[in-house]
Amino acid sequence: MVGAVVDDEGAKGRRIRGLDAEERRARRREDLLDAGLELFSAQGYQDTSIEQICKQAYVGTKSFYEVFTGKEALYLALLDRIVVDVTGRLTSALDALDDDRDESEAARALIRHFADAFVDDVRVARVTFGEGRAVTPLAEVHRRTNRRWAASFVETAWRRLGVAAGPHPRAVAMGLIGGLFDIISDWLLDADTARPADRASLQDGLDRFYTVISSGLSAP
Repeated sequence: MVGAVVDDEGAKGRRIRGLDAEERRARRREDLLDAGLELFSAQGYQDTSIEQICKQAYVGTKSFYEVFTGKEALYLALLDRIVVDVTGRLTSALDALDDDRDESEAARALIRHFADAFVDDVRVARVTFGEGRAVTPLAEVHRRTNRRWAASFVETAWRRLGVAAGPHPRAVAMGLIGGLFDIISDWLLDADTARPADRASLQDGLDRFYTVISSGLSAP
């Protein structure tokens, strides 16, 4: 089926299956990202080839390089797509919080949304934290940038909830995010991700960790 894919070369201005060239390119991009999510999570970044991704997405190799410069570029774009989804979920959850809600309860509700954003589709967690992730210098820079965004969100949430985060809120927020990520990474090693009890154990671990952090924040 890969050979049957119609490239945009020579088809500028034409509509194919109701899509113009830009729409077809956008569709191909999403199909390639979906294929990357599936294959990276199933067999790891290192063991996944561009050819396998193209076959999974029913996209020709030539068309792949019209969208991405290589496998790493696709992986980074996949991370960006995940971040957009997580950002949307957490922002909506924060906006929906009742201003009169107890700070501790509200924080735990946000942490539940945070965990769900990664493990509702466990492929997302595997690609972000597990064996499916890319281990490259550029990917690590990308992860660090995303962690800084997450720490900024935590600071915003603390201000919204009236939490006194002490004189160094950014350092504490970075430590909180790092801990939450590590708890999810460790959970992925041996959890049955479809088992409700294992999902509950993850949430319990995240809640306990936040309890320790919040106790430290409230200490003199």
